[in-house]
Amino acid sequence: MRRVLFFLFFFFLFTSVTFAQRVLFVGNSYTAVNDLPAMVSSIAGMMGESLMYETSAPGGCTFQGHLTQSAQYIQQGGWDVVVLQEQSQLPSFPYNQFMNESYPYAQQLCQMIRQYNPEARIVFYMTWGRKNGDSQNAQYYPVLGTYAGMDSLLRARYMQMAQDNHAQVSPVGAVWHHIRNHYPQIELYQSDESHPSLYGTYAAACCFYTVLYHKDPMEIQYTPEIDAQYADLIRQSAKAVAYDSLNTWLFIEEPDTTQTSDTVGVEYFTIPEITLYPNPTQEWLFVETTAQNEINNIRIFTVEGIEVSSIRLVTGNKTKVDVRNLPSGIYLLEIVRRDGNRFVKQFVKSR
Repeated sequence: MRRVLFFLFFFFLFTSVTFAQRVLFVGNSYTAVNDLPAMVSSIAGMMGESLMYETSAPGGCTFQGHLTQSAQYIQQGGWDVVVLQEQSQLPSFPYNQFMNESYPYAQQLCQMIRQYNPEARIVFYMTWGRKNGDSQNAQYYPVLGTYAGMDSLLRARYMQMAQDNHAQVSPVGAVWHHIRNHYPQIELYQSDESHPSLYGTYAAACCFYTVLYHKDPMEIQYTPEIDAQYADLIRQSAKAVAYDSLNTWLFIEEPDTTQTSDTVGVEYFTIPEITLYPNPTQEWLFVETTAQNEINNIRIFTVEGIEVSSIRLVTGNKTKVDVRNLPSGIYLLEIVRRDGNRFVKQFVKSR
């Protein structure tokens, strides 16, 4: 029975994402440059899939702007997937600014999408840090002065928006990070050190194909007019980051194989039950997850991405974290479960 249940689970899981898809890309120039949606469609077509798409990508448009700029597209209905990409700098700004100028509009977009497209998957397009940081805003927020600082903030904020809105992530920024670390000879940026080169867009397209279809990007046959060896390294990077950790980006829970009935319930794309309390807190923070998903270790980061505390080899599904020595402020808590999945939650240390 167990083998049958696993087979049926994966049959329904993968056939559910390999039907012809209608995808709406909502973004700005990071989506429009080199026509990312068309490249994703070309990859899908050569892999035997049919991907029909529309794009709403006015230059520099924010989530707030998309509430009016893209409403007509969202309200058409019938989308299988809606991709959301915020203005390239805004999610990396100081936390209070992000929470006022980006986060609530992401929520409103998700609500609009689900109102008119109740079956649609929502996928947040995680972008990347600028090649040498955001010099324009580093004078006001120094952490933005480096690629690493800006990139870590973008990653944390996109993961937060996806988790809080029961959505998914296309980890393009994480794929870029892997390429920069392992294959620095591949130039992902245009001369402005912000927008993607053709290599950068190909990396994004391979990542999106992986997330949309749950398929190994090493099987991709489409290559634009770029160096074939570099294209292969990009596909390897998409596999290492996106495909090999699909559960992390899609928030897929393991199937329940304890059923003995002939009725098989297939549930996926769910958010794990992780609770932090009290939040805000002054001295102790309790972290609790479901019994079947025990915590392995916990790390605490500042919003700048600096690790300030860690607890390893946690026993059970509940633990008590000492935050008495942390300065007051906003922190990110990374939880690693025993199944290897990582999740990020935020909390406030008060005085």
